[in-house]
Amino acid sequence: MSKKLHPKIILKEATVRIPIFSNTNNTIKNKILTSFSGRRMSVENKIKSVLALNSISCKLYEGEKVALIGHNGAGKTSFIRMISGIYKLSSGSIEKKVDVYPMIEKSFIVEEELTGYDSAKAHYLIMNNSLDGFEEFLEYIIEFSGIGEYLYLPLKTYSEGMASRLTFSLLTFHKHDCLALDETIGTGDQNFYKKAQKRLNEYLKSNGMLILSSHSSALLRRFCERGLVFSSGSIIFDGKLDDALKFYDETNNWITRLLF
Repeated sequence: MSKKLHPKIILKEATVRIPIFSNTNNTIKNKILTSFSGRRMSVENKIKSVLALNSISCKLYEGEKVALIGHNGAGKTSFIRMISGIYKLSSGSIEKKVDVYPMIEKSFIVEEELTGYDSAKAHYLIMNNSLDGFEEFLEYIIEFSGIGEYLYLPLKTYSEGMASRLTFSLLTFHKHDCLALDETIGTGDQNFYKKAQKRLNEYLKSNGMLILSSHSSALLRRFCERGLVFSSGSIIFDGKLDDALKFYDETNNWITRLLF
């Protein structure tokens, strides 16, 4: 790592547990007794938790382009939610010297009852503290996202691709010090995909940080230099992107041989 670069995100044994509520009295016996008694019996709620991230320690540096690699459920999305502040730590520490703007499915930008217009307006107000220039911004969002009149419909009516295109358009209009994208720029038609890649190339020229999660090796090679390989909520490899992709492929091949 170049000595000229400064760590912007420092994680030390960062652990995230997600609480899950379960009904301990929801048994066959309890259901039978409830039906005979004709009344609802008391239910004891017990809190359990799922270990989403396990003792993560790493440093992310100024201007870095980092790939998050791993199978579904390995911890990539949880990692993005943690560094962007959506998930709070259960233990360990995180030190951030940069704001992380996440683009993930059902992120804080997307509230399904709002219209696309409402989301665009709220995002613009957060970024600018006023609506000066909003009409120009709105025209850009409609043109770039390609969702047209759907902008004025509730987000719950959007397809996954439309929601992703809107969120990408909102996030990349302004310059950010750190973008975190989760499997989204490849969603949608080829025309939007090309526009999204062009916009990312422009963003990278500004020396902003990029955290990109994708199953596409070609996409990761296009934009990233470093790779973090995740498994069961832990980082099991951290190094140059080509080395990380090779490690991931070899690990998958070893598991496949072991199982079959």
